[in-house]
Amino acid sequence: MTIESRLSPLDEERMEPQQRRVLDAILGGPRGNLDGPFLAWIHSPELADHAQRLGAFCRYGTRLERRLTELAILFTAAWWQSQAEWQIHEPIAREAGVAESVIEALCEGREPAFERDDEALVVRLGRTLYTTRRVDEALYAEAVSAFGEPAVVELVGVFGYYALVAMTLNVFEVRRGSGPLPFDEPPAV
Repeated sequence: MTIESRLSPLDEERMEPQQRRVLDAILGGPRGNLDGPFLAWIHSPELADHAQRLGAFCRYGTRLERRLTELAILFTAAWWQSQAEWQIHEPIAREAGVAESVIEALCEGREPAFERDDEALVVRLGRTLYTTRRVDEALYAEAVSAFGEPAVVELVGVFGYYALVAMTLNVFEVRRGSGPLPFDEPPAV
């Protein structure tokens, strides 16, 4: 699938050695491609290097079930209305077990009718964090009771990392493919 953006295209023959090293690490890692924010971050190899290692952990290494990680990513994509983040992670979330009704509700900006309490908790935590920039004692205690303290720390890391991803994709207008976009584009300012 083609990736489009407002970034200047990479010229592999003119890459700096550090760019080449980071590109090789990304392509040789669990992602295997220069998809999503890496298209932008490779222009700053130092950022790309640190971000790709954090991202690999947030996506593949946390204590959370893959279904919950992908739900947190989709919630973040919907919150930021990040076209490419949604385009990349929507099929992955479905494959990981997130219900179609939850995916549709998030994309449409509606509150999902959750069948699983752990999914409702992930979205409640994300919504509270993004809306109030805090999490009250009751919600914190509920999350720690459900997931354990280390997993809550990691979940907050997933929300933070994918907010960075969403901002990157939005600023550089990264799109995957030429089909319809999942979110309406806001009017130009």
